[in-house]
Formats: sequence, C-alpha cells, structure tokens
Amino acid sequence: MLFNSFHFLFFFIAVTIVYFVLTHNKRWVWLLLASCYFYMAFVPVYIFILGFTIVVDYFAGIYIEQSTGAKRKRFLIYSLVANIGILCFFKYYNFLNDNITALLGLAALKNPIPALSILLPVGLSFHTFQAMSYTIEVYRGNQKAERHFGIYALYVMFYPQLVAGPIERPQNLLYQFKQPHNFDGSKVFDGLKLITWGLFKKLVIADRLAIYVDGAYNFHEQSSGIALLLATIFFSFQVYCDFSGYSDIAIGTARVMGFDLMTNFKRPIFSKTTAEFWKRWHISLSTWFKDYLYFPMGGSKVAIPRMYLNLMVVFLVSGLWHGANWTFVIWGAINGFYLVFAIITSKLRERCWKWTGISSYPVLNTGISILTTFLLIAFSRVFFRSANVDQAIAIIKKMFTFSGSVADESVTMLGYSFFAILFLIAVEFRREFFPQSFSLSAHRLFLVRNCYFALLLLLILLLGVYDGGQFIYFQF
Repeated sequence: MLFNSFHFLFFFIAVTIVYFVLTHNKRWVWLLLASCYFYMAFVPVYIFILGFTIVVDYFAGIYIEQSTGAKRKRFLIYSLVANIGILCFFKYYNFLNDNITALLGLAALKNPIPALSILLPVGLSFHTFQAMSYTIEVYRGNQKAERHFGIYALYVMFYPQLVAGPIERPQNLLYQFKQPHNFDGSKVFDGLKLITWGLFKKLVIADRLAIYVDGAYNFHEQSSGIALLLATIFFSFQVYCDFSGYSDIAIGTARVMGFDLMTNFKRPIFSKTTAEFWKRWHISLSTWFKDYLYFPMGGSKVAIPRMYLNLMVVFLVSGLWHGANWTFVIWGAINGFYLVFAIITSKLRERCWKWTGISSYPVLNTGISILTTFLLIAFSRVFFRSANVDQAIAIIKKMFTFSGSVADESVTMLGYSFFAILFLIAVEFRREFFPQSFSLSAHRLFLVRNCYFALLLLLILLLGVYDGGQFIYFQF
C-alpha cells in the first residue's frame, strides 16, 4: 500500500478514526491488525517471514535479560543470525550466487548452486534493523525486555514506518504504545502539515523529476552529455524528495495519532561537508551504523589508519545494505573515500581557504562549501541510480563531455521541474538560515496557515504526477 495512493488515504482515515474511538487498552490490537493489513497489501505471504523474526526476537529479548555471562551473548547471536540470515537469503542469495558463477566461469567451471526466483519482501532491511536494535539494546542493558508480545510485535510492525523507516530504537517507541494518546488538535494539525509537505515533495518534485531522470538514464546511449549531467543533478533532488517525503508522511501519520517518531532528515541539501551531509541524511540509518557497527569497531578512538578502515567498512556495508549490486558497493566506497580524504586534507584545505582569502567572506565560503558538497554527493549517485557498473561508467564518461543539449523535452515540463526545485530550496533555505523569521506554515493566524496549505494542495493537484510511482527506498 503506497502512501501516494487513494487506498492509503481511505486506510489512514479509517484507522485513525477507529483508533480514537477505541479505549486505550484496545488500541494496540487495532494498530497491530491495521499494520498487518498494510503490510499484506504488498505480498500477503511475506507476513509469515515478519512473524517468524518477531517471535525469535521476542523470546531472545527475554532470554537475554534473564541470562548471565556467555549465555546472554549466545542468545543475542541467535537473534542476530536469524535476522541477518533471512535478510541475506532474500536480498543477497542471487547476488552472491551470480558472483560465484562469474568467478567459477573464469576457471571454466560451472556453478552447481541454482539461481532462485526470490521476490524481496518490501522494507525487509528496515524492519530487520529495527528488530536488531531491540535485542542489542536489551543486551546492553539500555532497554528492558518487552513481555507483552502484542506490543513488541507492534514495535516492529507499526505501519507508518514499517516499510521505509525511520528505523526506530526501542527506547523511543516501545513505551509510547503503552501511553494513552488523547485526541490533540495541535498534533493532528502538525501531522497533517507534514503529510501535505511530504506529498508535495513526492508527487510534485520527485515524481516529476523522475520523468526526465528515467528518460536520460534508461536511454543513456541516446542521451547527450548535458542531458545526463542535468539528470544527475535532478536525481539528487528526486531521491531526497522521494525519501524525505516518505519520512514526512510517516512521521506525520504517526503524529496525528499522538506518536513521535525520530527526525530522519535535516535539510541535507545545505550541508557544507560530506561528513555533515551524513549527519543530516537518513539519520536513523546513519546513527544505527554509528552505534552498532562503527563504535563497536573502535570508532575514532583507535589508531588513525584503523579509523580510516572503520569508516570505509561502515560505508561499504551501508552500500550493500542499500542493494545487492556492485553499483551500491561502489557508491558506498566513494562516500567513504570522501570522508577519509576530507580528514587527511583538512589542514591543507584550511590553508588554501586562508591563502585565497575566501575564509574572510563567510557567505561566499558557505556557498562554495554547500555547492561542492552537493556536487560530490550527486556524482556518487550516478552509481546509486545506474542499473550496473558498465552503465554508470558510460554515463560518467559522456556526462563530462558536456556535449549536446538538455534533450527534446518540452520547455513546459522542464519549467515545472525547475519551479518545483526552486520552491523546495526557498522553503528549506528559510528553515535552515532564518528559522525564527516569518513562516506561512506556522503563522499565528488560522486563516493564513490554511491558505498556505490550500496552496500546497492546489500545487499537488495541478502539478502532481499520479502514476502510482513507488517510493525509491521501498526496494531496500
């Protein structure tokens, strides 16, 4: 069930109304049933996979809490193996098998392991990581094991963030299911604001930009270098608006019912460094890797070469998390390299800024830093968007010829795209640099606030793309 569908609209209204009609002690049952229905709207049979991991982790949490010494660690390992095993089978089986086949082929040998036709369960990477955070936090003593099976199941399956996050921690979400949430008009309004803004980013910006991006990338051999360069820039805005739009809708949907989910994006398009970018982009995943992979490896409290290795490992794993394709691994490696290179050259770059005199002009300094970071991230996304490594390399080669034109797209279509991007930048620029200034969306007058959202709805109706486009991160 897609957030940008009428099916979800009716579902959301019905679930919310019944939720507030029910007494507190029955609400968890209703939300769990609604979440099961939401997930089964994709591929019904895969609910059993989710059910299996829920049962494993529920009992693992209890056994971890009750055990001592090596036994506690053993139960944690059982839980992690079950979760990672399912993730690896459905997401990486054919990827690994294809690479084994290629390696054996170099020696003129046949691979006896058969390829399987496996459909990746939607959102598997997201709810697997959320479930793993629960058992890890119980093991660390930061979270008590949840004895209420239904509440724990709801923690994993809560429909607003089930498919594409935010990836919640048990300390932030579990206790909220036990608290009564009375109807709160201000929270309902705040939630609807987020949902509207999320739909605007998805339907008006992301899906409209996708038309141009898909045309250029899918037919890259016929596309000009300029068209591919513009498509690469467009894709950076597309993937941001697509994913942050989903997060806004998820957070807004939960807030209408009184739940607070973690912030997943903090205007990453205004990041001044790549390190800052990863503190603003997909925050729930970035912090997950930091807490459960980077820090356990030693983080930055190790020798400098080991710290560089830790960073590269995290980004390589992050790339593989995004997809079973070498393009994602390379994308992760590029972003890891950016961080390592930035650390190595930090003093040199600082001297260069002073030598050129740019550091004396804060606005110019900030502008150049933001533009440089955006272009570096956009370049890495050529691999993120391409179907394979050969296509990515071909696109990069052609892109830097700067040849041809923007393609035969209509001026009107491109005009809508640029308007949508400029509207986004204007809104986020005010929020980033002038958060206390005049805001239509938060104006004290009810009429002004409603006129602003009426304008957003009008733009969605006039400029939105209604082709049922799936969210990009659903494939992960």
